[in-house]
Amino acid sequence: MRDVREWTASLVRFVKRRRDPMVVQTLRAAAAATIAYVVALRLSPEPAPLTAPLTALLVVQVTLYATLTNGIRRVNSVVAGVLVAIAFSLLVGLTWWSLALLIVASLAVGRLVRVEEYVPEVAISAMLVLGVTTHGDTAWARVVETLIGAVVGFGCNLLLAPPVWVDEAGESIEGLARRLRQLMLRMGEEAAGRTAVERATERLYEARRLDHDIVEVDAALRQAEDSLRLNPRVREGLLHRVVLRTGLDTLEICTVVLRVLARTFTDLTKERDPEPLFASETGAAVERLLSEIADAVVSFAVLVTSDVSVSAESAESRLAAELRQAAATRDKLAQLLLEEVQRDARTWQLYGAVLTEVNRILDEMDTEHRSRRLLEELDRTSREQRERMPRLTRLRESLRDSDRLRVPEVLRRNPDDAERRSR
Repeated sequence: MRDVREWTASLVRFVKRRRDPMVVQTLRAAAAATIAYVVALRLSPEPAPLTAPLTALLVVQVTLYATLTNGIRRVNSVVAGVLVAIAFSLLVGLTWWSLALLIVASLAVGRLVRVEEYVPEVAISAMLVLGVTTHGDTAWARVVETLIGAVVGFGCNLLLAPPVWVDEAGESIEGLARRLRQLMLRMGEEAAGRTAVERATERLYEARRLDHDIVEVDAALRQAEDSLRLNPRVREGLLHRVVLRTGLDTLEICTVVLRVLARTFTDLTKERDPEPLFASETGAAVERLLSEIADAVVSFAVLVTSDVSVSAESAESRLAAELRQAAATRDKLAQLLLEEVQRDARTWQLYGAVLTEVNRILDEMDTEHRSRRLLEELDRTSREQRERMPRLTRLRESLRDSDRLRVPEVLRRNPDDAERRSR
């Protein structure tokens, strides 16, 4: 029985792991390289056509968009390196000084053909090809193998269902929101009692470390954005990208404001030490407010990552209710802080900073503010696409206009069909 449970757990871990980008890329690259080698064995005169699987490995990427954008530059770099190696194999062959000249020439050619970050691959391909190509009769077979590897690499990512990494990006965003929530809860608990300076400083360091989490989430989001571009499995890819990107931007602003709030608590601790940060009733209000904001942050992340309309409406309603409750608690806290300032005005600036930072977080997550931001971002992105691809935009508009003109004419010729359509 124990062996069965261990085997089942291993199977579950494998099923979860197979969606990992590295696993997907490894499997696709291995499949593409193997297929390219088998095809090259039939078409290339070489007994071991290794350039074909080499090119396939360079072409295959995690997402279809990355394959199409980076693959062309990679193929250019490989072909350029092969051509340079062919020229050297015909003229001088492989020696220590020709290898040095080969590297210099390959890097120069890579700059000329504008393969950008793949310039070193021109030299790498040239060295690999020159190492196995010492006779001019077999040199041109490397070009054929390169083309085979490129075609197979493109075909694998086009024919196999291109993966969509939106779920992984959503999990990263929700994970960031939960880490924000945990930090807010700890800050609220400590604000309700006497906080040591060392403890407040530790919370400040925790808030600063969240910047590294944002970098990781941003990387996952960029991969998700690439997986949505040019993907036939995705509809409304632009909307998905904008929703996720604006959601991460909001959480990033909340993280920055939370770091400033942690700094304010640290300064307040130093000013009031050994006294508590707030009076007992005020400290309880601060704890309650941070707890409500923490719950709202998680609800906001759920709203951003919800792709089903019913779930999105439920998350939006829950977020709106939590923000209203937090706003009411904020107003009560403002009155309590005013009373404390009237009794002791030494730290009125820090008390005001606490309210300012809390207001900023609430404003960033406000549903109306988010709707405005989404519309602005959609307009900006659409405008940039039209400016970048004017011909494609004009073609789409002409097709759309032709459809609008063609539908009434069809309906006039088929009134019965028009009646059925209306029903």
